This record gives sequence, C-alpha cells and structure tokens, in this order.
Amino acid sequence: MARYEGGPQCPAEVAGLRDRIADFVRDRVMPCETVLDRGGREAAATLRRLQDEARERGLWALPLPADLGGQGLPLLSYAHVAEAEGASDHGPAALGSAPLLDVLMLRRHGSPAVRERYLKALVAGERRTCYAMTEPDGPGTDPFLTVTRAEPGPDGRWTVTGRKWFTSGAADADLVTVLARTDGAAPDRDGLSLLLVPTGAPGFRVTRELPVWGAAGQAEFALDKAVVDADHLLGERGQALVIAAERLQLGRTLRCLRWLGQARRAFDLMRERAMTRTRSRGPLGDLQLVQQHVFEALLALRTTRPLVFEAVARLDAGLDAHVEVGLAKVAAARTLQQVADSAIQVYGAAGLGPDTPLPALFRTGRAARILDGPDELHIASVARRVLRDD
Repeated sequence: MARYEGGPQCPAEVAGLRDRIADFVRDRVMPCETVLDRGGREAAATLRRLQDEARERGLWALPLPADLGGQGLPLLSYAHVAEAEGASDHGPAALGSAPLLDVLMLRRHGSPAVRERYLKALVAGERRTCYAMTEPDGPGTDPFLTVTRAEPGPDGRWTVTGRKWFTSGAADADLVTVLARTDGAAPDRDGLSLLLVPTGAPGFRVTRELPVWGAAGQAEFALDKAVVDADHLLGERGQALVIAAERLQLGRTLRCLRWLGQARRAFDLMRERAMTRTRSRGPLGDLQLVQQHVFEALLALRTTRPLVFEAVARLDAGLDAHVEVGLAKVAAARTLQQVADSAIQVYGAAGLGPDTPLPALFRTGRAARILDGPDELHIASVARRVLRDD
C-alpha cells in the first residue's frame, strides 16, 4: 500500500519497526477499542494489559528520552511510527508515547524536584498527566480570558481556584498542568503561568465526564483553593504562553500524523469494501460514484501527507513552523473527516453501525476540526503571517 501514501517514504532502517507497531495496533489494540472508548475500570485494566504487552515486545515509549527510560527515537523517524500507532486513537497510550509532550515540558521547565519526582515515573507509565487550558465560560482559543487564579501564600505555596473543561485524560490523571492567572486580570496579555497540580491535592475535583459523541476521555474539573507546592510552578512566573507555544507546534504535528494513520485506515476499509462487495450487476467498485469516493479520498491523502511531513522537517530542524503546522492541522483534520465520511457512504448502513470502526473514525475527524484550535483559528493565523511576510 506504500504507493497510496504520498510524501516521503519510510526509511529502510525504520520500516521494520513501523511494521511491528502497525501489527501491534491492528492485532492487539484495535480489537479492544470498544472497551477502551467506554472508559472506566475495565478500560483501565485493558490498557494496562496492552502496555505490558508493548513493554514485552520492546515497543514501549519509542520517542521518549532514553536517559529517562524511553528509546530516544528521533522525530524524523518517529513520524513514520506515529502514523502507524495513531491508526487507533488508543495506540499512543498503549505504546507509551502519549506523555511525550508533558515529559519534554517538565524536563525543560520543571524544577529539579519536579523532574526528580515525576519524569521517570511518567515515562514508565506509572503516573499519568494531562494539560488543561480551556475554561467553560470563555473561548478556548483565547487564553487571555483565563480566569482560573493562583495566589501565592506566605510559605511560597500556591492556592489555585477555577474550572477547566474538555481536558483529555483528566479523570484518570495523577497530574494536571493548569494554565492560571498569577497576576493581573482577564483580558490582560501578561500574568499567565503554568502550575503542575497533583489530582490528589485537596480541592481538586473532577465534576463530570464530557463524552464526545459517546466516547469517554474528556472531563471537566474544579479547583477549589487547591494548594500546590511552590516548586510545581513550571518555568518563570508569567511565562505560560512561551512554554505553551513550545509544545503546541509539536503536539499539533503529532496529532496530524495520527489522523493520517486513521484516514489511511478508513481508506483501506473503503477500498476493500468497494472491491469485495457485490451487487446483482457486479462489484460495488464498478460504480462511477464509488470510484469518485475512492479518487477523492486518495487525493486528500496524497496532498495532506506531504504537508504534515513538511511541518515535521521544519520542527526537526529547529525552524519556525507556524505556517506549516497550521496548514497541516487543517488539512489532516479535514482529510480524516472526508475519508471516513466517504468510507461510510460506500459501506452504506453497515458504516453507521457497531461492526466497523468508521463511526469512531468519523467522530475523531469531526472533533479534530474543533479541538486543539478550530479550523478558523488556524486559517486566520496562517493568512495573517502570509500577508505580513515580505
């Protein structure tokens, strides 16, 4: 199927690893998706079992730093692996790649005590963390309207009060990185900081789960004067957006790679259906309208993948990638939604039911156009940069 990919080919030295990851996700993770989507105790036990299997097979924490217990796979190589593990929404968690952004952030900006206490445990999968910016009463695309507040006490500890929502993994996390206002008031552009809040701290409370079209994973939580140690401030006071900018470009690019993997999965399902489903007058694939679905889906895949890998290359080279990441994010989200939608159309009623992963793939594609910045945000941001460039 390599001829359907478009963009850079997987290097020979990485191809074997990518194929092992693809096999693991297909054979071990995908059969468990229905359970994992539901959340709860059974999902947690299933995920732990998959993680143990990944460790046994030498597939654990591939992109995480080697000195912390990961395998240190460089970004240009991991990009191809990320496509394969991302074919399932649960692949990164099962394979220990999910905490990459938090590990890098804590390593760069955490205090010595935070690094010593948490980093190796995160890489080992012994602790889980998540990242919370969005609040119920303000647009998630405008951090300057943040009202969650952190007040310093005489002993240097912080008291944090506020609410966050649509936080991925908050219900099961041990640690939450919280964007809070430490100075000024909304909509001041300064005075925002990041604090690492243990979910076991008094005053931290998950208030409700926020299922996205039936799938668990998002939550709303409250901070009612939660007390956080002074050394859990990440970076300098007031520097939250500088730190956030570091993780956003890489985070969005990783998600694009995973969406490509899911779009490819939907394409393969559609292609198989068109080739094997027969009517009284022959295969479904003989119909021109079905052929059009296949063509348009392939065109979307072949034009999106190079955009995503261009963003990967610029990030790997340490170059500014705002334009490339914005283009990739919009294109990858749209492609996943489009290809999944076409596959559902080719499947007919079967594509709406529980016997294929297509409803979940479509759900992810549609949500991707809103979560992590809606299409409109990225379109406007890219256009402004292009129009002001000399």
